[in-house]
Amino acid sequence: MTIETAGRADTGAAVGPDDREAAGTGLVGREAELERILRGARPGPGTSSRGLLLLGEEGIGRTRLLRAAREQAACEGALVLSAHGWAVERDHPYACLRQLLSSVLGGTGGLPEPQRRALATALAALPGPSPADAPLVQVAVPALLECLAASAPVLLTVDDIQDCDHASLDVIGSVLRHLSGRGVSVLLAARGEAATAGLPTELGVLHLAPLTPRAAAALLDEQPGAPRGRRRLELLGEARGNPQALLELCRLERSAADRTLPGGKLPQLRFAQDEFESRLAVLPAVTQHALLYAALADPGEDLCTVMTALDAPDLGVWAPAEAAGIVTVADGRISFRHPLVRRAAGARHPAQLRRMAHLALAEAAGPGASRARYRAAAALGPDESIAAALEATAWDMQDAFTAAAALEQAARLSPGPRDRARRLAEALAAAHLVGNPDWVRDLYQEFAQIGADAEPTCLAAAAMGAALSLSSFQEEAFDLLLDVCERMLPGEGPFALGLASVAAAVTDQSALPQHRSRLAALLARTEGRSQAASDVTGSLSRLDDAEVGSALRAFVSVAATPHGSAARVLRRLEQPRLGALPDSPERLAQRLAVAWVAYQADEADACLRQYRKADAQLRTRKALGLRAWSLAPMADTLLATGWWTEAEALLGEGSGGAAVLGQSRVQADLDALALTLSALRGGTMPDPSAAEAHWRVLDLEGNRATQARILRARALAAAAQGDWARAFRKWRALFDADGSPLHPFLSPRTVAELAVAAQRTGRGEEAARILAQVRSQQGERPTTRMTLLLHHAAAVVDPEGDPEQHFQLAVVNPESERWPWERAQARLSYAVWLRRCRRPLEAREQLTAALEMAEGLGAAPLAETVRAELRASGAAGAADPDVAPAELTAQQWQIVRLAAGGLSNREIGERLFLSPRTVGTHLYNVYPKLGVSRRHQLRDLLSAGETGTD
Repeated sequence: MTIETAGRADTGAAVGPDDREAAGTGLVGREAELERILRGARPGPGTSSRGLLLLGEEGIGRTRLLRAAREQAACEGALVLSAHGWAVERDHPYACLRQLLSSVLGGTGGLPEPQRRALATALAALPGPSPADAPLVQVAVPALLECLAASAPVLLTVDDIQDCDHASLDVIGSVLRHLSGRGVSVLLAARGEAATAGLPTELGVLHLAPLTPRAAAALLDEQPGAPRGRRRLELLGEARGNPQALLELCRLERSAADRTLPGGKLPQLRFAQDEFESRLAVLPAVTQHALLYAALADPGEDLCTVMTALDAPDLGVWAPAEAAGIVTVADGRISFRHPLVRRAAGARHPAQLRRMAHLALAEAAGPGASRARYRAAAALGPDESIAAALEATAWDMQDAFTAAAALEQAARLSPGPRDRARRLAEALAAAHLVGNPDWVRDLYQEFAQIGADAEPTCLAAAAMGAALSLSSFQEEAFDLLLDVCERMLPGEGPFALGLASVAAAVTDQSALPQHRSRLAALLARTEGRSQAASDVTGSLSRLDDAEVGSALRAFVSVAATPHGSAARVLRRLEQPRLGALPDSPERLAQRLAVAWVAYQADEADACLRQYRKADAQLRTRKALGLRAWSLAPMADTLLATGWWTEAEALLGEGSGGAAVLGQSRVQADLDALALTLSALRGGTMPDPSAAEAHWRVLDLEGNRATQARILRARALAAAAQGDWARAFRKWRALFDADGSPLHPFLSPRTVAELAVAAQRTGRGEEAARILAQVRSQQGERPTTRMTLLLHHAAAVVDPEGDPEQHFQLAVVNPESERWPWERAQARLSYAVWLRRCRRPLEAREQLTAALEMAEGLGAAPLAETVRAELRASGAAGAADPDVAPAELTAQQWQIVRLAAGGLSNREIGERLFLSPRTVGTHLYNVYPKLGVSRRHQLRDLLSAGETGTD
């Protein structure tokens, strides 16, 4: 029989104010932790673990995870016994043990009489010290549990074990030491970061870290009435990944209308009132006053500033709060230990005291951004001096969010409508850099109610158009930009260039012909200039720089005429330097524009140099909105050139940021590229359900770049699974019925993949017609990459060409090394053709080279296909003779070890300052010396050598 003995109510549950909220949302982002806990919660014969201890701060999720483990164990037929430690019972011997065993006392009949009597005495709840014989109890409980485990596995869970009485702790320790592998498992949870004294040192420990930003955002989005825009980002930052804090702060947002109470106090946090209010209330008045200042200070504010504002030079004022576990003082900073205690420390004081604290902090902070923010927080109404200070210092921290918030506050405090409109437009531009479309939309709705001049109107429209594009609304974005251009601009160069640059990005994403035709007309207006443009003083004035303007016009020009123009345009552009100094905003815009033109020109090295430099700066400045435009082309280039490890990291980080910021279209792009990488690598394919959900909500017809990436990802996934018919259908969908590309850049670069799939499915004639269309559109001088792809496709499906000549042109050109996966594919196709022409020796030569490339990349499906062709061509597998270390140089051994570790030739070269070709030559030369013929054999060879050494 399964019995679950519940302890007292889980008031410390880490998932919400009550159990109903916990049941619905508590395990978002805890999949890995839950899997680890459930492994420990499945007791049975052969179990080697001595138990698991969960550690974490208040509200982090310990209680909910324990509950999930109990529920799962009960469903699987285990006997579940649980208890909860309480500080008020710490001096009552065996209080916790009584909770654990109260439901199974009827099973003590099989114990020896002395043990049964000692256990009964221990559980009798007598006042004062228990007369029970402690050693007998520590023997009796394991014996009882072992008897129970004979009929069903037993799971013990104890929450808040740091508050358990010492006698119960000793018994639990005895269970952990003596019942390992006997059908009993123990799951414990404790508040804090240190294991509870008295538990066995070999007990496994799992520290519960804060939720990742992506998981925290998902949990917040599940809540009814969750905030959006700026408040959403602020709440996520304030909660610091603590689920309880997130839900409690969200609850306060839902009651925003009732936020201010009589006397100027803020509503109290329910969780904070239960958990922290008592600790705050008993502190000395001077410490409570100091905590108010610390709570209102900027996060990370210097301790000297807070002390100066307090006018209390004695650091002892913090000692009571440190002793109570409320704050830590270290490295010249004061930090609250829990996100909610900071809110509680400020909310319990009336508005007048909070205003006085802000003014004191402003005085102590000195000139700069911090003083401006403190003065703004204390402002009682519009104040031009404060607004001007906020505007002047908004970018002092080089942080897009801080700047956008400061500029928005500056607009709110501006007495004059013209200043308000200008600052609101600047706030819109900064909010776009942050990357949250809802925040931009909120600001634009406010801006639209104000009459404004051409410059702020163009700036606001550019920001709003960009935000609409990041949310997948390309037609709305383009129409807005065109409408503002036609209504507001008689021909001003910088204004039109700003709008045209955003319109070009929208056009590349939509790939709609009508957008390209209108963009060409908009580009013509960027050359004009009027007197109004000469008076530009805001953000758009930065576009007046000759090199910046040239780069942006090139960007717009290539987007308007994509076929074959990028390489010619790139040659005329000045490449931004790659020095250590950070870029100004206009130089950063120039760098991104040049990188994108290089991407379109298939100049991968130039593209990645510029993107990597820009990406590092965008991350530092938290300008994830501007970064969103570069993520997909950068990741696409990394995949094409073999930098798969770097691409994987970029896609993971970028997709998480897009989810937090609500960039639905960007997230769809990155999900498609992540699926592409998984398909190229092979192995277990990721669950596509989450990505499919993102894709279904998009208007793919208006987001053809995203649609093209999704189609290719699905095609590669189908090919990796051997479903070539489905793969052909997906690649075929990248072109219209007449062969016109769905997307002018992305579609043509799949023409060789389409041809291979067509050959395998008997659709060669159809692929040949598409090839002819692509060849025509690429013009007389296609890029080197496109030339190689066209030769590969022609060799496979062009009935009028010479296959061998096309294959030779596709694989012999040394430039093809820049695209290793595509070159390996071409070599494989060439080898298949050679084998069918009964030229097996030449086929093996191509297959050996293709296998080296595929294994170097970690492209398992391609490598397996090549191995099958090698076997069909009569190649024999190589033996693994003893290693001959004396025949290799030190550098060769370095290369061998790195290759065995899974690094590609390019990644090895990056570490050792060698070219990928040099690395490949070294490996080619050492294979005969090591007695291997394949890259994957190196790992086994080295492992065998290490085992022999041991």
